[in-house]
Amino acid sequence: MLNPTWLNTFKTLIDVGHFTQTAEKLYMTQPGVSQQIKKLEQACGHALIKRFNKTFEITEQGRQVYQYALEIAQHEAKLIESLSFDDPYSGQCRLSCSGSLALLYYPKFLKLQQQHPALSIHLEAAPNHKVLKDITEAAIDLGIVTHKPNTCEFNIEPLGCEYLCLILPKRFEGKHITAQALMECGVVKHPDSAHYLSLYFDQCGDQELAEINIDKLPTASYVNQLSQILLPVSQGIGFTVLPKSAFDSFIDKASLTLHQPNTAVAEQLYLVHKRNRQLPVRYKTLAQLLKENVDQ
Repeated sequence: MLNPTWLNTFKTLIDVGHFTQTAEKLYMTQPGVSQQIKKLEQACGHALIKRFNKTFEITEQGRQVYQYALEIAQHEAKLIESLSFDDPYSGQCRLSCSGSLALLYYPKFLKLQQQHPALSIHLEAAPNHKVLKDITEAAIDLGIVTHKPNTCEFNIEPLGCEYLCLILPKRFEGKHITAQALMECGVVKHPDSAHYLSLYFDQCGDQELAEINIDKLPTASYVNQLSQILLPVSQGIGFTVLPKSAFDSFIDKASLTLHQPNTAVAEQLYLVHKRNRQLPVRYKTLAQLLKENVDQ
């Protein structure tokens, strides 16, 4: 590899056309300039200039080396420019969150991309542990989780709340929901159902529901596709607990009813990224959208 300092000295000499002026421009001595040109010629194995007293003429090999030096300088200038260029509406954002939040945010991400075509959003739906694992392994850059991870590994920012709903078939509308009614109805289970059921029953302010043993609830159905969980409920089969965003995105909400708890039940959401890593400014655009579209 040719010494980049020698190449720059040679390029400057050709641009300036004089050894003394080249030395002044590069804050060198004239003998220093001459020495670097000789070293470059030795490295190339060819004379790059022909000297005539105090002047010189560039050789054909010298023209090729000069062109190469120009390209190197141009590439370096482009690199420096790209390093300092951080557009809030350009580049790829890699984000991971729960399936319910993905349903909530994805249409809004698409709208943002329509407004800013140079912005690309990569969205993964994943449980908390995978979100954190992918951030640690740099598979994604930003994640949303429902519990505070280790502060030694992650930068954590409260994002807002995600409200949980007990969702039942339409026939339960206006009725008092008892433990016996839920036992008879059966639960539509999904990967997060145990967690959501426990959280909802414990925090909804109804002592009878708080005493339900979720392990003894009959299973009416099971599905691991978020978009399908409410389908059996809408057809009168079972009940379930999901974030309100999942209820809001369901196409047939008219066939469902929501239990009205004494106390609203919500999970705190946290925005996380790898500690000590500075994210590009485009992630501020994304974070702002996330905050604007979640309950505070």
